[in-house]
Amino acid sequence: MNERGTDGDRLARYHGKRRFDTTDEPRGESAAPADEPSFVIQIHDARRLHFDFRLEVDGVLRSWAVPRGPSTDPGDKRLAVPTEDHPLEYREYEGVIASGEYGAGPVIVWDQGTYRPLGKGGVAGFAAALDKGHASFRLDGLKLRGAYALTRFHDGRNGSEAWLLVRKSGQGGTRSGPATPDPRRARSARTGRTLSQVVRGTPGRRMPDHGNGSVQRSEGDDHA
Repeated sequence: MNERGTDGDRLARYHGKRRFDTTDEPRGESAAPADEPSFVIQIHDARRLHFDFRLEVDGVLRSWAVPRGPSTDPGDKRLAVPTEDHPLEYREYEGVIASGEYGAGPVIVWDQGTYRPLGKGGVAGFAAALDKGHASFRLDGLKLRGAYALTRFHDGRNGSEAWLLVRKSGQGGTRSGPATPDPRRARSARTGRTLSQVVRGTPGRRMPDHGNGSVQRSEGDDHA
């Protein structure tokens, strides 16, 4: 099943799944594309705890749910299930999606930054590469840095479309610590909060983010 909208309304599925008089998620009406294509990785404790991996492509965030999260180990092949395109404003979304709404539960921005397509097509050919089922790119995030690839291995004609997200070997750049963070202990790149702190409404404190705008961070020891 194709979760993406049509070219005429790339956010049709996103809007159709949400009631904006109830959810505080962005409608998607004002954000402008970044100078460099951006990415965001969010941790979302909905019906099932998972990571959401989003790449800015052609004015929207193309999105995949990654149940076990991205890994810095090239030997790890992580399932990535496509979801509906999200608006660019979702790069900054952090909060609690209201009970009864689609995806109800807390969300944090675990990592954010820019990415660079790898290969001959560059930025102009990146959407086409994804449509064909394979794209490589280099992340320049606050936590993840290095080359990754998304590869479709099930086209969805007889079930759900499925991809693999894999760290490419020999590309240098990695984060220290475990290959994948513990999602319940992981802290937001924007506010320093954990999922449970977002639920409790713990305030964050503002801190610099090394060139990607300002972020906030909560009091307490850091986790991945």
